Amino acid sequence: MAREPRERKTEERDGEFVDKLVHINRVAKVVKGGRRFGFAALVVVGDQKGRVGFGHGKAREVPEAIRKATEAAKRTLTRVPLREGRTLHHDVAGRHGAGRVYLRAAPPGTGIIAGGPMRAVFETLGMQDVVAKSIGSSNPYNVVRATFDALKRQDSPRAVAARRNIKVSALQARRRDVEAEQAAD
Repeated sequence: MAREPRERKTEERDGEFVDKLVHINRVAKVVKGGRRFGFAALVVVGDQKGRVGFGHGKAREVPEAIRKATEAAKRTLTRVPLREGRTLHHDVAGRHGAGRVYLRAAPPGTGIIAGGPMRAVFETLGMQDVVAKSIGSSNPYNVVRATFDALKRQDSPRAVAARRNIKVSALQARRRDVEAEQAAD
């Protein structure tokens, strides 16, 4: 009886997360009797409110590999600061191996303009407006890791203000001045 409440608790927690299967890789091991197939899955998990993680799972069957990857993704959740809950605070670049990604903040109504692996990350993150470009490696593992590298470099005005020991309002005032100046040009 002690196990039942735990299972219910995980089901409730799972309800708040959205997971997307990004890639499945089938690998074969040649043995005496023929081939043994294994599967590797890459899954992205997020709560669509600014938390996202990715995981990699390997198993002999696809559903088991996906389950393992989902559990690994839930263990690596990271929080990403979003402006107005829909886009990035500033443009940012990220890289992993030969994969490079560039993420740009976008005005309302733009939508998610990004390739497959990056799109999965943004949708599970809850981002609504972003323009992204992947350069170099098109390997989904590298693209996802490069995207996470870029998201880790994302700073909120609150964090920048705390680092500079100034008020957030002073920082926002400077931003408005720069935007007005750019609009005038």
